[in-house]
Amino acid sequence: MALISPSGKPMSSAKPPGGGGGDPGALIKDGTDATFKQDVIDPSMDTPVLIDFWAPWCGPCRTLTPTLERAVTAARGKVKLVKINIDENPAYAGQLRVQSIPAVFVIDKGKPVDGFMGAVPESQIKALIDRVTGGTPDGIDELMSEAAESLSLGDLGGAAQSYASVLQLDPENLKARAGLARVYLASGQMDQAGQLLVGLTPEQEKDPDVTLVRTRIRLAETAAGAGDPETHAAKVARDPGNLATRFDLAMAHVGAGDLESAVHQLLSILKADRNWEGDKARKQLLEIFDAAGPNAELTKSGRRALSSILFA
Repeated sequence: MALISPSGKPMSSAKPPGGGGGDPGALIKDGTDATFKQDVIDPSMDTPVLIDFWAPWCGPCRTLTPTLERAVTAARGKVKLVKINIDENPAYAGQLRVQSIPAVFVIDKGKPVDGFMGAVPESQIKALIDRVTGGTPDGIDELMSEAAESLSLGDLGGAAQSYASVLQLDPENLKARAGLARVYLASGQMDQAGQLLVGLTPEQEKDPDVTLVRTRIRLAETAAGAGDPETHAAKVARDPGNLATRFDLAMAHVGAGDLESAVHQLLSILKADRNWEGDKARKQLLEIFDAAGPNAELTKSGRRALSSILFA
Protein backbone atom coordinates (compact mmCIF):
# COMPACT_ATOMS: atom_id res chain seq x y z
CA MET A 1 0.00 0.00 0.00
CA ALA A 2 1.57 3.28 -1.09
CA LEU A 3 0.97 6.22 1.21
CA ILE A 4 0.04 9.51 -0.47
CA SER A 5 1.29 12.93 0.62
CA PRO A 6 -1.24 15.72 1.31
CA SER A 7 -0.34 17.11 -2.13
CA GLY A 8 -1.62 13.91 -3.73
CA LYS A 9 1.76 12.46 -4.72
CA PRO A 10 3.00 9.00 -3.64
CA MET A 11 5.38 9.17 -0.69
CA SER A 12 8.96 8.58 -1.82
CA SER A 13 10.77 5.58 -0.42
CA ALA A 14 14.12 7.30 -0.76
CA LYS A 15 15.67 9.61 1.84
CA PRO A 16 16.40 13.15 0.70
CA PRO A 17 19.95 14.45 1.15
CA GLY A 18 20.36 15.78 4.65
CA GLY A 19 17.39 13.85 6.07
CA GLY A 20 14.20 15.38 7.46
CA GLY A 21 13.21 17.57 10.36
CA GLY A 22 13.42 16.78 14.06
CA ASP A 23 15.87 14.52 15.90
CA PRO A 24 16.45 11.44 13.69
CA GLY A 25 17.67 9.48 16.72
CA ALA A 26 14.55 10.02 18.84
CA LEU A 27 12.74 6.74 19.60
CA ILE A 28 9.43 8.35 20.58
CA LYS A 29 7.95 11.56 19.23
CA ASP A 30 4.70 13.33 18.37
CA GLY A 31 4.00 13.53 14.65
CA THR A 32 1.71 15.42 12.28
CA ASP A 33 0.42 15.04 8.75
CA ALA A 34 2.84 17.78 7.70
CA THR A 35 5.89 16.02 9.12
CA PHE A 36 4.77 12.45 8.31
CA LYS A 37 7.52 11.87 5.75
CA GLN A 38 10.28 13.12 8.06
CA ASP A 39 8.89 11.38 11.14
CA VAL A 40 7.69 8.09 9.66
CA ILE A 41 8.60 7.32 6.05
CA ASP A 42 12.27 8.33 6.07
CA PRO A 43 13.19 6.64 9.38
CA SER A 44 11.34 3.47 8.33
CA MET A 45 13.96 2.89 5.64
CA ASP A 46 16.34 1.88 8.44
CA THR A 47 14.10 1.04 11.41
CA PRO A 48 10.43 -0.04 11.61
CA VAL A 49 8.23 2.78 12.89
CA LEU A 50 5.08 2.25 14.96
CA ILE A 51 2.37 4.86 14.44
CA ASP A 52 0.01 5.35 17.39
CA PHE A 53 -3.18 7.03 16.14
CA TRP A 54 -4.96 8.54 19.16
CA ALA A 55 -7.26 11.36 20.26
CA PRO A 56 -7.59 13.30 23.54
CA TRP A 57 -11.15 12.01 24.13
CA CYS A 58 -10.16 8.33 23.74
CA GLY A 59 -9.96 6.52 27.08
CA PRO A 60 -8.26 3.32 25.79
CA CYS A 61 -5.66 5.51 24.08
CA ARG A 62 -4.54 6.83 27.47
CA THR A 63 -4.03 3.21 28.54
CA LEU A 64 -2.27 2.01 25.41
CA THR A 65 0.15 4.87 24.75
CA PRO A 66 2.24 4.43 27.95
CA THR A 67 2.36 0.68 27.26
CA LEU A 68 3.59 1.33 23.74
CA GLU A 69 6.23 3.72 25.04
CA ARG A 70 7.53 1.14 27.53
CA ALA A 71 7.70 -1.59 24.88
CA VAL A 72 9.47 0.67 22.35
CA THR A 73 11.95 1.86 24.98
CA ALA A 74 12.61 -1.75 26.03
CA ALA A 75 13.31 -2.66 22.38
CA ARG A 76 16.41 -0.42 22.57
CA GLY A 77 16.30 1.10 19.14
CA LYS A 78 14.87 -1.82 17.17
CA VAL A 79 11.72 0.24 16.49
CA LYS A 80 10.55 3.82 16.80
CA LEU A 81 7.19 5.27 17.86
CA VAL A 82 5.35 8.25 16.37
CA LYS A 83 2.13 9.40 18.09
CA ILE A 84 -0.41 11.19 15.89
CA ASN A 85 -3.53 12.97 17.15
CA ILE A 86 -6.15 12.14 14.48
CA ASP A 87 -8.41 15.05 15.49
CA GLU A 88 -5.70 17.46 14.36
CA ASN A 89 -4.11 15.22 11.71
CA PRO A 90 -6.72 13.09 9.90
CA ALA A 91 -5.02 12.63 6.49
CA TYR A 92 -2.90 9.52 7.01
CA ALA A 93 -5.36 7.96 9.45
CA GLY A 94 -7.87 8.17 6.60
CA GLN A 95 -5.46 6.60 4.09
CA LEU A 96 -4.83 3.70 6.45
CA ARG A 97 -8.60 3.36 6.94
CA VAL A 98 -8.54 3.81 10.68
CA GLN A 99 -12.10 3.16 11.81
CA SER A 100 -11.54 3.12 15.57
CA ILE A 101 -8.81 4.11 17.97
CA PRO A 102 -6.40 3.41 19.41
CA ALA A 103 -4.93 2.05 16.19
CA VAL A 104 -1.30 1.09 15.69
CA PHE A 105 0.40 0.52 12.34
CA VAL A 106 3.95 -0.62 11.64
CA ILE A 107 5.65 1.12 8.72
CA ASP A 108 8.72 -0.63 7.32
CA LYS A 109 10.57 0.52 4.21
CA GLY A 110 7.85 3.09 3.65
CA LYS A 111 4.93 0.63 3.70
CA PRO A 112 2.47 -0.63 6.35
CA VAL A 113 3.37 -4.24 7.24
CA ASP A 114 1.57 -5.00 10.51
CA GLY A 115 -0.52 -3.50 13.29
CA PHE A 116 -3.57 -3.79 15.51
CA MET A 117 -6.55 -1.85 16.84
CA GLY A 118 -7.64 -1.48 20.43
CA ALA A 119 -5.79 -1.50 23.76
CA VAL A 120 -3.89 -4.79 23.77
CA PRO A 121 -1.66 -6.26 26.51
CA GLU A 122 2.03 -5.36 26.55
CA SER A 123 2.92 -8.96 25.72
CA GLN A 124 1.16 -8.61 22.36
CA ILE A 125 3.00 -5.38 21.63
CA LYS A 126 6.31 -7.09 22.39
CA ALA A 127 5.33 -9.97 20.13
CA LEU A 128 4.52 -7.48 17.34
CA ILE A 129 7.90 -5.82 17.73
CA ASP A 130 9.63 -9.20 17.63
CA ARG A 131 7.74 -10.16 14.47
CA VAL A 132 8.74 -7.05 12.56
CA THR A 133 12.34 -7.01 13.79
CA GLY A 134 12.99 -10.75 13.63
CA GLY A 135 13.90 -10.84 17.31
CA THR A 136 13.09 -13.28 20.08
CA PRO A 137 11.82 -12.03 23.46
CA ASP A 138 14.30 -12.50 26.29
CA GLY A 139 13.99 -15.84 28.01
CA ILE A 140 11.94 -17.63 25.37
CA ASP A 141 14.75 -19.85 24.11
CA GLU A 142 15.54 -20.97 27.64
CA LEU A 143 11.89 -21.65 28.44
CA MET A 144 11.42 -23.66 25.26
CA SER A 145 14.50 -25.75 26.10
CA GLU A 146 13.19 -26.34 29.62
CA ALA A 147 9.79 -27.35 28.25
CA ALA A 148 11.29 -29.84 25.79
CA GLU A 149 13.45 -31.38 28.51
CA SER A 150 10.50 -31.68 30.91
CA LEU A 151 8.40 -33.29 28.20
CA SER A 152 11.13 -35.81 27.38
CA LEU A 153 11.35 -36.75 31.08
CA GLY A 154 7.59 -37.16 31.39
CA ASP A 155 7.25 -34.08 33.61
CA LEU A 156 4.01 -32.84 32.07
CA GLY A 157 3.41 -30.22 34.74
CA GLY A 158 6.82 -28.66 34.25
CA ALA A 159 6.47 -28.71 30.47
CA ALA A 160 3.03 -27.10 30.65
CA GLN A 161 4.31 -24.34 32.93
CA SER A 162 7.25 -23.54 30.62
CA TYR A 163 5.13 -23.50 27.46
CA ALA A 164 2.52 -21.32 29.18
CA SER A 165 5.25 -18.88 30.24
CA VAL A 166 6.40 -18.61 26.61
CA LEU A 167 2.85 -17.86 25.49
CA GLN A 168 2.59 -15.10 28.09
CA LEU A 169 5.69 -13.48 26.57
CA ASP A 170 4.70 -14.23 22.99
CA PRO A 171 1.02 -15.20 22.49
CA GLU A 172 1.64 -15.94 18.80
CA ASN A 173 4.47 -18.43 19.42
CA LEU A 174 3.41 -21.39 17.29
CA LYS A 175 6.02 -23.79 18.69
CA ALA A 176 4.81 -23.16 22.23
CA ARG A 177 1.17 -23.66 21.24
CA ALA A 178 2.01 -26.96 19.59
CA GLY A 179 4.13 -27.98 22.58
CA LEU A 180 1.36 -27.23 25.05
CA ALA A 181 -1.05 -29.20 22.84
CA ARG A 182 1.34 -32.16 23.10
CA VAL A 183 1.25 -31.86 26.89
CA TYR A 184 -2.55 -31.88 26.90
CA LEU A 185 -2.56 -34.87 24.57
CA ALA A 186 -0.08 -36.78 26.73
CA SER A 187 -2.28 -36.17 29.76
CA GLY A 188 -5.36 -37.50 27.96
CA GLN A 189 -6.99 -34.09 27.38
CA MET A 190 -7.60 -34.45 23.65
CA ASP A 191 -10.21 -31.69 23.40
CA GLN A 192 -7.93 -29.12 25.01
CA ALA A 193 -5.10 -30.16 22.71
CA GLY A 194 -7.26 -29.63 19.65
CA GLN A 195 -8.57 -26.31 20.93
CA LEU A 196 -5.05 -24.87 21.01
CA LEU A 197 -4.74 -25.44 17.27
CA VAL A 198 -8.05 -23.82 16.30
CA GLY A 199 -7.85 -20.87 13.93
CA LEU A 200 -4.40 -21.51 12.47
CA THR A 201 -3.69 -20.21 8.99
CA PRO A 202 -2.94 -22.64 6.12
CA GLU A 203 0.72 -21.64 6.36
CA GLN A 204 0.83 -22.30 10.11
CA GLU A 205 -0.76 -25.70 9.56
CA LYS A 206 2.34 -26.66 7.56
CA ASP A 207 4.60 -26.17 10.57
CA PRO A 208 6.25 -29.53 11.45
CA ASP A 209 5.32 -29.24 15.13
CA VAL A 210 1.69 -28.56 14.29
CA THR A 211 1.63 -31.43 11.79
CA LEU A 212 3.09 -33.72 14.45
CA VAL A 213 0.42 -32.81 17.00
CA ARG A 214 -2.36 -33.14 14.41
CA THR A 215 -1.12 -36.64 13.60
CA ARG A 216 -1.00 -37.60 17.27
CA ILE A 217 -4.54 -36.33 17.78
CA ARG A 218 -5.76 -38.42 14.83
CA LEU A 219 -3.93 -41.44 16.20
CA ALA A 220 -5.45 -40.93 19.64
CA GLU A 221 -8.91 -40.60 18.09
CA THR A 222 -8.37 -43.84 16.17
CA ALA A 223 -7.36 -45.64 19.37
CA ALA A 224 -10.16 -44.18 21.50
CA GLY A 225 -12.17 -46.95 23.09
CA ALA A 226 -9.59 -49.61 22.19
CA GLY A 227 -9.80 -51.01 25.70
CA ASP A 228 -7.32 -52.27 28.25
CA PRO A 229 -4.01 -53.70 26.90
CA GLU A 230 -3.97 -56.44 29.56
CA THR A 231 -7.35 -57.76 28.44
CA HIS A 232 -6.23 -57.92 24.80
CA ALA A 233 -2.84 -59.39 25.79
CA ALA A 234 -4.64 -62.27 27.52
CA LYS A 235 -6.60 -62.95 24.33
CA VAL A 236 -3.42 -62.92 22.25
CA ALA A 237 -1.79 -65.35 24.70
CA ARG A 238 -4.70 -67.75 24.24
CA ASP A 239 -4.65 -67.46 20.43
CA PRO A 240 -1.31 -66.05 19.17
CA GLY A 241 -2.19 -66.64 15.53
CA ASN A 242 -5.30 -64.44 15.62
CA LEU A 243 -4.00 -61.32 13.87
CA ALA A 244 -7.18 -59.31 14.43
CA THR A 245 -6.81 -59.79 18.19
CA ARG A 246 -3.14 -58.81 17.96
CA PHE A 247 -4.12 -55.65 16.05
CA ASP A 248 -6.63 -54.82 18.81
CA LEU A 249 -3.79 -55.20 21.32
CA ALA A 250 -1.63 -52.83 19.28
CA MET A 251 -4.38 -50.18 19.26
CA ALA A 252 -4.92 -50.63 23.00
CA HIS A 253 -1.21 -49.89 23.47
CA VAL A 254 -1.62 -46.79 21.31
CA GLY A 255 -4.55 -45.67 23.44
CA ALA A 256 -2.40 -46.13 26.56
CA GLY A 257 0.44 -44.10 25.01
CA ASP A 258 2.77 -47.10 24.69
CA LEU A 259 3.79 -46.68 21.05
CA GLU A 260 6.79 -48.99 21.36
CA SER A 261 4.61 -51.96 22.34
CA ALA A 262 2.15 -51.06 19.59
CA VAL A 263 4.94 -51.11 17.00
CA HIS A 264 6.10 -54.51 18.29
CA GLN A 265 2.61 -56.01 17.81
CA LEU A 266 2.14 -54.50 14.36
CA LEU A 267 5.51 -55.81 13.21
CA SER A 268 4.49 -59.25 14.47
CA ILE A 269 1.38 -59.05 12.25
CA LEU A 270 3.49 -58.12 9.23
CA LYS A 271 5.88 -60.99 9.86
CA ALA A 272 2.91 -63.35 9.76
CA ASP A 273 1.12 -61.72 6.82
CA ARG A 274 2.58 -58.72 5.00
CA ASN A 275 -0.73 -57.85 3.30
CA TRP A 276 -3.09 -58.60 6.17
CA GLU A 277 -6.48 -56.93 5.62
CA GLY A 278 -5.34 -54.71 2.78
CA ASP A 279 -2.05 -53.57 4.32
CA LYS A 280 -3.80 -52.44 7.50
CA ALA A 281 -0.90 -53.13 9.86
CA ARG A 282 1.68 -51.34 7.71
CA LYS A 283 -0.53 -48.27 7.32
CA GLN A 284 -1.03 -48.12 11.08
CA LEU A 285 2.72 -48.42 11.60
CA LEU A 286 3.37 -45.47 9.29
CA GLU A 287 0.80 -43.43 11.21
CA ILE A 288 2.66 -44.18 14.45
CA PHE A 289 5.99 -43.23 12.89
CA ASP A 290 4.49 -39.91 11.77
CA ALA A 291 3.14 -39.33 15.26
CA ALA A 292 6.47 -40.12 16.91
CA GLY A 293 8.35 -37.82 14.54
CA PRO A 294 11.04 -38.58 11.96
CA ASN A 295 13.93 -38.19 14.40
CA ALA A 296 12.53 -40.39 17.16
CA GLU A 297 14.49 -43.56 17.87
CA LEU A 298 11.23 -45.51 17.73
CA THR A 299 10.69 -44.31 14.16
CA LYS A 300 14.23 -45.05 13.05
CA SER A 301 14.36 -48.56 14.53
CA GLY A 302 10.79 -49.31 13.49
CA ARG A 303 11.41 -48.34 9.87
CA ARG A 304 14.52 -50.52 9.78
CA ALA A 305 12.53 -53.47 11.10
CA LEU A 306 9.72 -52.79 8.64
CA SER A 307 12.16 -52.68 5.71
CA SER A 308 13.74 -55.96 6.75
CA ILE A 309 10.32 -57.61 6.71
CA LEU A 310 9.09 -56.12 3.45
CA PHE A 311 12.31 -56.67 1.50
CA ALA A 312 13.44 -59.96 3.00
